[in-house]
Amino acid sequence: MKLEDYFTFLSEDDIRIKGHRIGIDNVLFYYLEGYTPEEIKAVYPDLTLEKIHATILYYLHNKTEIDAYLNRIKTWKETRYQESLKTPSPQREKMRNIKQQRENYLSL
Repeated sequence: MKLEDYFTFLSEDDIRIKGHRIGIDNVLFYYLEGYTPEEIKAVYPDLTLEKIHATILYYLHNKTEIDAYLNRIKTWKETRYQESLKTPSPQREKMRNIKQQRENYLSL
């Protein structure tokens, strides 16, 4: 079995672990933070150790490309976050108002 067989390549910026909705970026985030495969399995109990090891090995074999992939995802997430701050959802606005009311009440 080739390493690529463990993944579903939905697009250039969306690589998922086959049979799951989990992207390789999720596993690699923990790996790059120093988690062991067993600790990553505790976070994602539906993944097998085989799939976690395959993800790490795929990263190590394609480090330059996957680092670029991870940077693109990080940039995309940051952009989405900044956009959400500019145009908050009704739920976020409601929570912000509740928080402000609580702070006003406590400062009395």
